[in-house]
Amino acid sequence: MIARTVIRRGLRLLALALVVVVALAGLLAAALRLQFTGAPAAWAKSTGNDALWLGHMWVDGRRTERDVEQLAVRLRTTGVKDVYVHSGPFEWDGSLKPSKYPNAANFVTLMHKHLPAVRVSAWLGQSVKNGLDLDDPRSRENVLAGVAAIMKQGYDGIHYNFEPIGDDDAEFLDLLERTRPHTKLLSTSVPQIEPYPGMRLTARAILTHDKYWSHGYFQQVVSRVDQVAVMTYDSFTPLQSLYGGYVARQAELALDLAPDDKLVLIGAPAYHDHGLAWADAAESVAMAAEGARLALTEHGRRERFGLALYVDFAATEEDWREYMTRWR
Repeated sequence: MIARTVIRRGLRLLALALVVVVALAGLLAAALRLQFTGAPAAWAKSTGNDALWLGHMWVDGRRTERDVEQLAVRLRTTGVKDVYVHSGPFEWDGSLKPSKYPNAANFVTLMHKHLPAVRVSAWLGQSVKNGLDLDDPRSRENVLAGVAAIMKQGYDGIHYNFEPIGDDDAEFLDLLERTRPHTKLLSTSVPQIEPYPGMRLTARAILTHDKYWSHGYFQQVVSRVDQVAVMTYDSFTPLQSLYGGYVARQAELALDLAPDDKLVLIGAPAYHDHGLAWADAAESVAMAAEGARLALTEHGRRERFGLALYVDFAATEEDWREYMTRWR
């Protein structure tokens, strides 16, 4: 009898927990859908401060000058001002082997020849979960040595992408500060900003790492770089309208938190291998552009704001069409 009573109470608590979860999910969906309402202003579009992530083939010898010429034809009609070309990754100890980027100097030279107005940054990073330990001072020293060496290839800047970086990670802030003397242009990819109170801790409990950064830590990182690219893809939203609202929320927060002299970039998913059919259908360049436009309209005019397309080798003609018609 006692056992049955305990089981019944347990089932009731489970049912109550499920009801609470469903209710909270419904509230979140409603909030995101509300973010995706209204009409963006006609002026809310590219200001010529957009970016594009480029794959490793540009620096390992697989791409030729002809390929750079074709890329130049594509980019001249866009608002892309920065490209981040994958030039790593770092080794587990933080070192960066020159064999990772044998064609880097030639690529940078060709880019400056065919697209002199576009800045070329070395996209460098590594997994810091069971991989590179940025808490280790020696590893950070190795990273900095690699940065100093690769900048001799003629790059205009450094673009970091370490994942996952936890909220309030002091060692990452130290690395950013100590990278500054090596480059005039410093940018980094950043996780999504906590959309609503309580979501960061909830996501961390489920994923065992931070999916979101707090507003305060985002600002600390922004203060140490010139550009931040908020990775607004992989949002787990199942509908286009919810993804558009999610991007609008992320862009709204980033615009409010970052000073006007910092370039805020909103990552746009120009790739199609999320692993889930509904995620591929929900997330698109078009919805990212629409969400960004709505946020910019609400915030007011800002020059240093743009989209960052991820990534060149996966982008389709439809992705580029959406960028040109919905954002450009």
